[in-house]
Amino acid sequence: MGTAPETFAPIAIQLLLGIGFSAIILVLAFILNPRKSSKPADTFECGVEYYGDARSLFNIKFYMVAVLFILFDIEAVFLFPWAVNLISFKQAGLGTFLFLEMIVFLAVLIVGLYYVWKKGALEWD
Repeated sequence: MGTAPETFAPIAIQLLLGIGFSAIILVLAFILNPRKSSKPADTFECGVEYYGDARSLFNIKFYMVAVLFILFDIEAVFLFPWAVNLISFKQAGLGTFLFLEMIVFLAVLIVGLYYVWKKGALEWD
């Protein structure tokens, strides 16, 4: 096993390269940016004219669908590590426990989805 400076040398090099690259990009952006002193345009970045007030209220359904998508998407991501590790847990004698635990997890997801569906949170009317 090497000494501490030898062990942390790759980390220090990576850190210095990252900081150096970031500094170079910021300096180049400052040097190469166009220097126009004009009135700001009244359009969005895509060029579409805006209308109405920027502080207008959004329907709560938009936020509900977004939060529900993130919630169920993140919970679905938990299925992949479970599936990968199921064989090793099965060989260790914990396969049945892990399988039943996932059944409970999926049951909670299904009950939650049923509740949200019946409450009408996924409807756009």
